[in-house]
Amino acid sequence: MDPPVDPEWVEMRAPRGPSAVLLMLLLAAGCADAFRPVIIVHGILDGPEQFRNLSAFIQKVHPGTQVSIISLYNCMESLKPLWEQIQEFRKAIEDIMKDSPEGVHLLCFSQGGLICRAVLSTSPNHNVHTFISLSSPLAGQYGDTDYLNRYLPGCMKKTVFLFCYNNLGQKLSICNYWNDPHHRDVYLKNNTFLPLVNGEKPHKLMKDWRENFLRIKKMVLIGGPDDDVITPWQSSHFGFYDNSEDVVDMRNQQFYKLDTFGLKTLDARGDVTLCVQAGVKHTHWHSNFTVFTNCIEEWLV
Repeated sequence: MDPPVDPEWVEMRAPRGPSAVLLMLLLAAGCADAFRPVIIVHGILDGPEQFRNLSAFIQKVHPGTQVSIISLYNCMESLKPLWEQIQEFRKAIEDIMKDSPEGVHLLCFSQGGLICRAVLSTSPNHNVHTFISLSSPLAGQYGDTDYLNRYLPGCMKKTVFLFCYNNLGQKLSICNYWNDPHHRDVYLKNNTFLPLVNGEKPHKLMKDWRENFLRIKKMVLIGGPDDDVITPWQSSHFGFYDNSEDVVDMRNQQFYKLDTFGLKTLDARGDVTLCVQAGVKHTHWHSNFTVFTNCIEEWLV
């Protein structure tokens, strides 16, 4: 952004009369267009209501920013298969982008981060400038949490694959990114979403999806050790378990090394930023002003 202008200098140099009015109108128009529109995509069992604080934070620091919180697949509907959801979210996002030739920012929470990942990969003409992923299981989910018990009561993480990795299980969104490190062969064979988006399972659209994804200018990955839902929490930074349940970081993942969807290229460009914030529970990321100021604010320009 431009440096602040000295008001005394303005007083001395500003034109008088009608030309002064015209100048003020032009300056006002410039300020109104200073910030790119922000599109927010909610997480599982969420809806637009949960993101009013986040929208208010954006308006507080960047007044006049157009903020669109997409109201689709809210609450229980968020459990529907991700490919079904992605079609509708993509249409909604594309409609906003059509009216924003200067580009938009995509700010996506939890499961919404995976939806946004797939939208970016499958949209050949998107104009997303910065993709901000807020505590999303980008490399998958594998862990006993309250959320797991809510969706699949009575199940333990060691047995969830028996339900998730079949046609019935793949109709539940959480199964689309359930990544069991002890049953990788079944995961690659029967998971119809995450292995495709991350390029872990070859398919005919890989090259096109990679090119589409790399249209973004910046990716910001936010997560922290006290999340208590995303397991491992490093999945928010594309880290994940090996078969001994030791966490392998992003740069040592095979999809990074092979650059299957463009992550290594984006990182080599210097356009991947990781933000770690301790002390934040999963449901508090989008209402925590410290998270916003430390991890989000600077990228929404």
